[in-house]
Amino acid sequence: MQKKKIDVFKFTPLSAELAKKKKKIMSNPVTQIDVSKPTSIADLVESFGGMSIQARNIGACAEVLKNMYNDKDRPTVMLGLAGPLIAGGLRKVIRDFVAAGLVDVIVSTGAIIYQDIYQARGYKHSRGNPDADDAELRDMWIDRIYDTYVDEDKFWETDCWIGKFSDSLEPGSYSSRAFLQELGSRLLDDEESILYTATKLGIPVFCPALNDSSLGIGLTEHYHRKTLEGRKGIAIDSIRDNYELTQIVINSNKTAAIYVAGGVPKNYINDSVVMGYIFNRETGGHTYAIQVTTDVPHWGGLSGSTLKEATSWGKINRKATRAMAFVEPTVSLPLLVGYCLERDLQQGRKRIKLDWDRDKLKSIKFA
Repeated sequence: MQKKKIDVFKFTPLSAELAKKKKKIMSNPVTQIDVSKPTSIADLVESFGGMSIQARNIGACAEVLKNMYNDKDRPTVMLGLAGPLIAGGLRKVIRDFVAAGLVDVIVSTGAIIYQDIYQARGYKHSRGNPDADDAELRDMWIDRIYDTYVDEDKFWETDCWIGKFSDSLEPGSYSSRAFLQELGSRLLDDEESILYTATKLGIPVFCPALNDSSLGIGLTEHYHRKTLEGRKGIAIDSIRDNYELTQIVINSNKTAAIYVAGGVPKNYINDSVVMGYIFNRETGGHTYAIQVTTDVPHWGGLSGSTLKEATSWGKINRKATRAMAFVEPTVSLPLLVGYCLERDLQQGRKRIKLDWDRDKLKSIKFA
């Protein structure tokens, strides 16, 4: 059979239908951003939306945030925090985000809250070297978090301070929210503390994996002493955390999630939607969601799982406005928080007011 010759320098003419479709598909050129002129963070982030790769995803996250904060139904915004955020230098970024009234609920790893307390007590994170001699650092009681150093002596002092603070509380079980609310009220000397700012504004802070941190070490020190002394102490009831957060979800008009990295906080915020069935409520999932992370979907873990995947679980609404940017948070979070603050997205947004009777949420109001 004779083979058909192909002229490699000539394309087969498209049908009119395909030509029209091609023109439409190719009608939106990538923006070549111009940084030669003075620009603001907000302008830069918005210009990212016309670029490609992860810049476009940062722009998409900003667009979700704008829609979320402009929603007249006033979604309850839940901020999930994981990773070495304070060690990386994001403490004030997160604090300012909270102080501006752009966050209604915080769900955090224990390490982030602990390192906030560590700084509130006057101690610092220091710039280090990932290639340092770690055995030598150990001899000097210096702990390394990649390229950041903390003082082991001051960590131990802070652990014991938390243990002694726990002695001052009425014996019994506490949710992490109730415990951290009491602890935050003791950080009066540091207005830049995330926990103090949240406590002052009545924003609940949940730490579902509190034991897996130096907060847990401090509480273990308290537990050990009260056991030796034969007296009652306090304990953290993690199931009460589930109970309390789910009440916030089912009593909200809508919910929105901002995930910084992933881990336990991401799963916890998502599961609070699923747990609505315990109260005979189907919320439909979060109406808005964004995530900035370096984890990726193809390993199958939750931290990198897509928000689209969460729709199959009912955690994210099937019609939700959502976006993900696979950008490390010390780069991505300042951009997005800076965008929100520059665009004044908190303007006119009433602050949440939660009325608790121990573990019962009596009401959600906005002041």
